[in-house]
Amino acid sequence: MFDKILIANRGEIACRIIRTARRLGVRTVAVFSDADRTAQHVKQAVEAWPIGGSRPAESYLKQDTLLEVALASGAQAIHPGYGFLSENAVFARRVREAGLVFIGPDPESVERMGSKADAKALMSEAGVPVVPGYHGENQDADFLRERARDVGYPLMIKAAAGGGGKGMRVVRAPEDFMSLLESAQRESRNAFGDERMILERFVEGPKHIEFQVFGDRHGRVVHFNERECSAQRRYQKIIEETPSPFLDAEMRARMGAAAVAAAQAVDYVGAGTVEFIVGADRAFFFMEMNTRLQVEHPVTEEVLGIDLVELQLRIAAGAALPATLPQPKGHAMEVRLYAEDPEAGFLPGSGRLESLTLPPAGDSALGGRIRVDSGVVSGDTVSIFYDPMIAKLIVWGEDRAHALKVLGYALAQTDVVGPKSNVQFLESLIRHEQVVTGAITTNYLDRHLEQVLPKERALDAAKLLAAAAFALLQDESQSAAGPWALRDAFRLGHAGKRVLRFGFRGTELHLSMHGCNGNYSADWDGQHAELADAAIADEGVFTLKINGQSRRFKVAPSGDSILVHDGIERAYFTRLSAYRFEPAQSAQAGNLLKAPMPGRIVAIKAAIGDSLENQQEVLVMEAMKMELTLRAPRAGVVAELNLKVGDFVEADAILLKLE
Repeated sequence: MFDKILIANRGEIACRIIRTARRLGVRTVAVFSDADRTAQHVKQAVEAWPIGGSRPAESYLKQDTLLEVALASGAQAIHPGYGFLSENAVFARRVREAGLVFIGPDPESVERMGSKADAKALMSEAGVPVVPGYHGENQDADFLRERARDVGYPLMIKAAAGGGGKGMRVVRAPEDFMSLLESAQRESRNAFGDERMILERFVEGPKHIEFQVFGDRHGRVVHFNERECSAQRRYQKIIEETPSPFLDAEMRARMGAAAVAAAQAVDYVGAGTVEFIVGADRAFFFMEMNTRLQVEHPVTEEVLGIDLVELQLRIAAGAALPATLPQPKGHAMEVRLYAEDPEAGFLPGSGRLESLTLPPAGDSALGGRIRVDSGVVSGDTVSIFYDPMIAKLIVWGEDRAHALKVLGYALAQTDVVGPKSNVQFLESLIRHEQVVTGAITTNYLDRHLEQVLPKERALDAAKLLAAAAFALLQDESQSAAGPWALRDAFRLGHAGKRVLRFGFRGTELHLSMHGCNGNYSADWDGQHAELADAAIADEGVFTLKINGQSRRFKVAPSGDSILVHDGIERAYFTRLSAYRFEPAQSAQAGNLLKAPMPGRIVAIKAAIGDSLENQQEVLVMEAMKMELTLRAPRAGVVAELNLKVGDFVEADAILLKLE
């Protein structure tokens, strides 16, 4: 085993690797950019070295610097994590040439699988089923359009050198081909420095099922069963689970054999994932091989009881795969908690985590198990320069239904104050019929997202009353020691009346409350309720009687709001002061297009003097590893547009002004 390794990555995966290395007695060297000076992986490693500016190209992608730090620190090996340089064959080769060990596959294997086009040809030779399409070198746009006609619609345009959903577009009609090709090429060029495309038949009713494979230097390749990742939005995985509810034993055996054959075809060593697309007719086709550890590897670990990072380290040090493979037990699921706003098209967020509440790891109250993998804590910042993932919530249950219940419990214990998060969306998604039954396909959310987004349901009066009683109990506890302590309901001239004002989903709620010490009369919007025995228990449990009926909620402060959760859904009530000032709306507001977040301008589709239609596309912006299309705020003529492609803009910067 190694004595010291360098981790050429950041955030959650760096912390994950450090955790295993520490258990094995392996010393860790972290690297950090300017933006990550106080990051958790820096604090957790044995030592940490600065490597440059905040942008990945200035730090985590600087091969020379990473190698210099590895040699200077005395590291014997480099673990690339996932993303960044994890699938870069040039880097893997340079690590080897420097006399270090790359904790991953050989560069020759990475090269053979790095091009989707070459990989498809190789898999076909190895007898692994592949999707019909065009994987050639001719990248002339008109030629590709002709090949698209041969392949047939609908079809998929994919970046030949990419992964993670970048540079992928579904084309359903010939007239859309050229514009979507241009968009995919631009995104691929920005993400991978390569705009080569491949074309593939689009499989209807698709499911995404991948197999975890491992190879050692003794000629053995095995698989550790499958993970289903069919719940996706824009090719980004949202829920990952094992075992797949879609597979039976016979199909699992056939797909597992194909995955092993794919890895053997490139003499694979280390951890990798062979990804398949599976049609409604249960036919499966090779999509790609990720020559690295996957984000969703914890679900495999939870079901098999193994540590895949430990296995990576041991194999890289020359050990053989275990003679006996572990047998699966139970069901595991993972969701990714992101700083993003689902109600604004999943716009990525950034900023300081004023408060981050995650479920306690270990055995849950429901008899399952909860695991949290994260690279941030309260007070940390979600940077604009990197992926906005906050944490991964992983749960284990005796079966799939049990795992879903444990996942719901884990999400109910989660709260993010600061940037907006997708926690409410995740709570809604895991209770959606398509997820509960295991029927969801990879394109379902893109077609039916409105069915899953949290609905603007009518106000739940019980939650409002719980928030009001909680607020009053907090007020009373804060004043309990003073001369004006609320020891009874008496007040001069009235029976202890207090007025509360809450903001809720853009509306204001006014309540008149009488009483104290957990016993109140409440009047609001022509309604009346009697509240009794309101009390705050441990771990956010809040109980009270509403008109004689006992209710139990999770209630906790959440920034300026009060979070009330009934075990299924949450609601946030923002406490407002009794008096407010309402500034007049700026007359200019409707004339301006502002940057929704910091980012780089990658395309400009308007000029000064152009007449625009309402919501016409005018700019394309790259931020948080994705492209955002910005549209005209109304119909009008462009008066100001002082930008050029490549400019970096801050959040709320004025990008365009209409006459």
